[in-house]
Amino acid sequence: MPKVTPTLPLVQSDSWLTPYAPQLQQRMARYETNRQNIDKYYGSLIEYSTWHHQMGLHYEPENNGWRYREWAPAAQALSIIGDFNFWDRAAHPLQRLENGIWEVFLPADKVQVQHGHRFKVHVVGATGQARDRISPFTFRAVQDPQTYDFSGQYWAPEETFTWTDGDFDVTNLTQPLIYECHVGMAQEKHGVGTYREFADLILPRVKETGYNCLQLMALAEHPYYGSFGYHVSNFFAPTSRFGTPEDLKYLVNEAHRLGIAVVMDLIHAHAVKNIAEGLADFDGSGGQYFHHGPRGHHPGWDSKLFNYGVPEVRRFLLSNVRYWLEEFHIDGFRYDGVTSMLYHHHGEGVAFGHYDRYFDRSVDEDAILYLQLASELTHTFVPGAILIAEDMSGMPGLCRPLEDGGIGFDYRLGMGIPDYWIKTLKHKRDEEWNLDEIWHELTNRRVGEKTVAYAESHDQSLVGDKTLAFWLMDKDMYFSMRTIDKNPVIDRGVALHKMIRLLTMALGGEAFLTFMGNEFGHPEWVDFPRLGNNWSYQYARRQWSLVDNTELRYRHMWQFEKDMLALAQQYRLMEHGAPVKLHQDNHNNVIIFQRGDLIFLFNFHTQNSIPDYRFPVTEGGSYSLVLSSDTPETGGHDRVDTTIRYFTQPTKYGPRLSIYLPNRTALVMRRED
Repeated sequence: MPKVTPTLPLVQSDSWLTPYAPQLQQRMARYETNRQNIDKYYGSLIEYSTWHHQMGLHYEPENNGWRYREWAPAAQALSIIGDFNFWDRAAHPLQRLENGIWEVFLPADKVQVQHGHRFKVHVVGATGQARDRISPFTFRAVQDPQTYDFSGQYWAPEETFTWTDGDFDVTNLTQPLIYECHVGMAQEKHGVGTYREFADLILPRVKETGYNCLQLMALAEHPYYGSFGYHVSNFFAPTSRFGTPEDLKYLVNEAHRLGIAVVMDLIHAHAVKNIAEGLADFDGSGGQYFHHGPRGHHPGWDSKLFNYGVPEVRRFLLSNVRYWLEEFHIDGFRYDGVTSMLYHHHGEGVAFGHYDRYFDRSVDEDAILYLQLASELTHTFVPGAILIAEDMSGMPGLCRPLEDGGIGFDYRLGMGIPDYWIKTLKHKRDEEWNLDEIWHELTNRRVGEKTVAYAESHDQSLVGDKTLAFWLMDKDMYFSMRTIDKNPVIDRGVALHKMIRLLTMALGGEAFLTFMGNEFGHPEWVDFPRLGNNWSYQYARRQWSLVDNTELRYRHMWQFEKDMLALAQQYRLMEHGAPVKLHQDNHNNVIIFQRGDLIFLFNFHTQNSIPDYRFPVTEGGSYSLVLSSDTPETGGHDRVDTTIRYFTQPTKYGPRLSIYLPNRTALVMRRED
């Protein structure tokens, strides 16, 4: 357990936190007290997070039967029903034990629970209302194709999956290049893709492009496909839409074989409100896993909000963390909706313009305690595991270690960056782009807290919005994407698409992310099958044939993505701390900066291509080009000779370089000697 020093390093690194040091110390003291109690009564946090081993339906070979346990403190009666007892609600009632736990044992000489049997639990709730429910600890949930009704499914195949990823070590991943993806919509077919299709067909593309980390969306079961997986019903059940649990293990194993880490989009901020499929009102009390009354309902998401102040709820969620790490070899989590978790107001309609906002009564200290425990558990169970927080509030210490007084995440999503790019493309002419504004937006982050930079994610791809490519080129993408077409809209779009993505990666953080398909400028939007589109899969798929076609310009954008990521990998770009601005020219819309050993030159001007452009460098010597966005292979105009060696010129102000800098072009240079 981390030991917290009397003066927190978090406060030492940010003097603005000094008035709030007592609250931070109180927060850490509460965490330490809870950890000590966990160690005292359960042995360790690792052991504490094994509730899923004890709860739900499990075979006990030593007793030759199946034991079923459930936590339902306010319920009046429970009974297990399923294929094995002909769904007879009177056949196997549970007995109430201590602390709201219910239990029944099914001896093998009287009942046979077989692999694949469907089952539920009949709950007579606190008010006397009786419902058939799915166990919160079911490890698989399946939908009846005729009735569309979900049931739990006992999953115990004779042949278990054999892992072969023992050599994969996530601690080697020091610069995550993250490929955000959705298994179901990853195929070009009009239908739902599978785990195995993704592993066999998409993973090789991810590897070839240069990404080293998957971020898998929609893994936990959810009743509505169109929710993008964000309204979870069964937290321990990998969605059956994409295949079996063994199929998911195959996907992760294959990713590890290729040297690719797997991060899961974890939804612990809320849950689906559906009673039939989910956790809502499980024991009939109106609360249990969630807050009672209006506080238990998220008005913007129309979903249920966990009560992190209840020890059993924290244990349920912590066990869920361990389950995914242990059972599926997941390498970390991208926590969705962290802002909603951190504050009672969920960040809606609130401006975080003063530090008081991070320490007033709107802060949910119970949620912070849960997140601290979850971060320790994750990093203890999988050393080097990656934890990413989706937070737009800028909570200080969110991505600092526990021993510093932080909450323990490794990275926060740079959520303001894609918003800025979309706003710029939507509301400003190219001539109005402000370099000071761009620099500020891409470099404005907390010291000591790492950021995942991204120009666009799935959020910008959804119907109602547009991807960068579609904002830049719109309807012209339908008619003028052949390599032989001459279209100024497409020329501009391809050029700026490459520049925006490179600038975001080079300036924006310590990791980089894209949503699948956006690396080659996938056209149009994402829209899942629904009543409003006549249940069409037209926009719930990825058209890989576009990038595979050598006669289309999508391949140019993909080639630049490969070159860009290869550069980041070779020079460990995002491990070199903050970039240093070398030169800014607002007249020509040129900005030049250095990060690590690389010098980045961007000319955003619409017309001005500048011969003999002189700019300062920190060291004299000879320099060469290691990347150009103007090569013909990447859709450029081949205006720069990438074989030339450049030599600095001494001046009284220091060494200077001179280069031909074409408009709407990005160049990257490196000192050779």
